[in-house]
Amino acid sequence: MQLISPADALFLIAESREHPMHVGTLALFEPPEGVGGAEFARHAYERLMSADEVIHPVFGKRPSRLLGIPQLLWAHDATVDLGHHVQHWAVPAPGELGGLLELVSGMHAGLLDRHRPLWQMHIIEGLRDGRVALYGKIHHSLIDGVGAQRLLHRALTDDPHTEHPPLPWQLPSDPRQPAHPPSVTALVRGVAQPAAAASVLRVARMVLGAQQQALPFTAPRTVFNGPIAQARHCGVRSWPLARIKQIGKATDATVNDVVLAVCAGALRDYLHSRDALPDTPLIAMVPVSVRDHDDPADAGNKVAAVLCQLATHLPDPADRLTTISAAMRRGKALYDGLSHREAFAATALTLSPLALTLSAAAVSLTRPPFNLVISNIPGNREPRYWNGARLDASYPLSIPVHGQALNITVTSTGGNLDFGVVACRRTVPDLHRLLDHLDTALTTLEEGTR
Repeated sequence: MQLISPADALFLIAESREHPMHVGTLALFEPPEGVGGAEFARHAYERLMSADEVIHPVFGKRPSRLLGIPQLLWAHDATVDLGHHVQHWAVPAPGELGGLLELVSGMHAGLLDRHRPLWQMHIIEGLRDGRVALYGKIHHSLIDGVGAQRLLHRALTDDPHTEHPPLPWQLPSDPRQPAHPPSVTALVRGVAQPAAAASVLRVARMVLGAQQQALPFTAPRTVFNGPIAQARHCGVRSWPLARIKQIGKATDATVNDVVLAVCAGALRDYLHSRDALPDTPLIAMVPVSVRDHDDPADAGNKVAAVLCQLATHLPDPADRLTTISAAMRRGKALYDGLSHREAFAATALTLSPLALTLSAAAVSLTRPPFNLVISNIPGNREPRYWNGARLDASYPLSIPVHGQALNITVTSTGGNLDFGVVACRRTVPDLHRLLDHLDTALTTLEEGTR
């Protein structure tokens, strides 16, 4: 038995039928030359089903109870029923990408079974272009987005001829993990120390000062900020990373700043087309990893939060990028020099108002703490392979909740930047139009910054 940390427990407590709390990835692989998609998928599925010799600890964890109280302990299953966790599917004819996304949208909407370890993997054949998809999801209480990407990348190789590469649940336990998790008594003592209390007060003053232009509950109400239903709609699109970097080079902005500016332009156009663009700018919550470079992949959630004004009230795309870059510099400066404990405290203070909007009733009574989440997860810039198949795209799929019906997450794969967009199907209709607006916003930003 292992104690569930307070940060990880929040993802279990907040879960409901309307907002499952798992993160996912839709990866597309190009099979080796001369191997058809169906043949590759069959062999890959057989390989997945036979790989039960070693189970990485994170893939054997499920929530348990302590004295009848849920969400306090992790139980570890010594054996895992791969027949439940690994499944084989086919895209309906004619095998278009849209059919794959409909299938994955349904998978992403379903809750994970808490009586079993909290993950699933689906291999999907039948795409007309011959590619094979791998959709995986894992509960956010087990791992954050950065950690999930690291686990995926550790199962890929840079050699297309590697036979029988390791799978995520076969990877050895990371020796950097603490052998013994902290006890309840140790955690209580740590929080109760005078130094810890003073540290939290210092962080509170810093949060209020650094985020004065994007405080929680100053975001305008939009169509993205109402109660959501269970059904999901997932959309994906890729653009060359070189286009993003060129804009950054011309404007002294980071890749993440440019991504936020492209998203801001798309959101502005989408809302304007629905006659629903507010006069005040939208605010995004932007997760920032506070992992050390050598942190183990399965170290739980180590994410801080920055609130960023998206400048959607400004018509000029270059002006929006300038405003966003300045806001992100201020937000990230907040975490410079903070310990992990202080970074967690700053994030808790920033996100604490979100707890009031986790019920559909509360969403209607308050302004949104922010309008949506936009996240950029580091990926691989070099070609990667699995069972000889080249990774062509890796689309991260994240979590909408009540009051936050839209989520945009981005990662890099090779020379591309892959956008994964997840929305409540009822609250955010015509998701494909938002993807088209992303394309237009990128082109417009290029033209405006030359």
